[in-house]
Amino acid sequence: MPSSADKQPKPDWPAIIAEHERWLRAILYARLRNSEDVEDAFQETFAAAITGSDKLRDLDRVGPWLYQIAVRQALQLRRKSGRQQQKIERFAQEAPAADERDPLVWLLADERQQQVREALAELPQRDAEILLLKYIDNWNYQQIADRIGASHSAVEARLHRARGRLRDKLRVRSVAGATRS
Repeated sequence: MPSSADKQPKPDWPAIIAEHERWLRAILYARLRNSEDVEDAFQETFAAAITGSDKLRDLDRVGPWLYQIAVRQALQLRRKSGRQQQKIERFAQEAPAADERDPLVWLLADERQQQVREALAELPQRDAEILLLKYIDNWNYQQIADRIGASHSAVEARLHRARGRLRDKLRVRSVAGATRS
C-alpha cells in the first residue's frame, strides 16, 4: 500500500536550503541576535525539517512550514541557553578594532550603528524580523507574506507598526533628527 510520502515528490533539500537560507537566517537573527546562535538554530531547523519531512503536506507551503520550525528552534535555543540578554549587552559594549578610516567618522558611524542595533533589540521579535526581511533582504510585502504565512495586508500593517516603533526608539536616542541635521 503506497504511503502519503509516495504521492508527493521527495523534497530537494539542497535547493530548498539555497532558496530559503537567507530569509530564515534573518528571522533567526531577529529572534536570537547572535550569529553563533543563528548558525546553531539554522542547522537545527533544517535537521528538524529533513527529519520531519513526512509532516510536510504541500511543497508549495514549504516557506511557512520552515518559518514555524525556525521559530520553534529559536525558542528552544533561547530557553536552553537563557543568556540572550547578556549576549546582547556584551555585544553592545564590545568595540570593534580600529580601522584605517578617519577616527571621527568611525566613531560617529559606530555610534549610530550601535544605537540602531540597541533600538532594534528593544523591539518585539516579530517587528525586528519583519524589518530585517524588508530592509536587509529587500523583500516586498508579498514575498514576506508568502514566507511567514501571513496575508499581504497583515504584512503591510505589521511593517507600518514596526517602522513606527523603531522610529520612536531612535527618536528617544536622538538618532533620527540628529543624523540628518
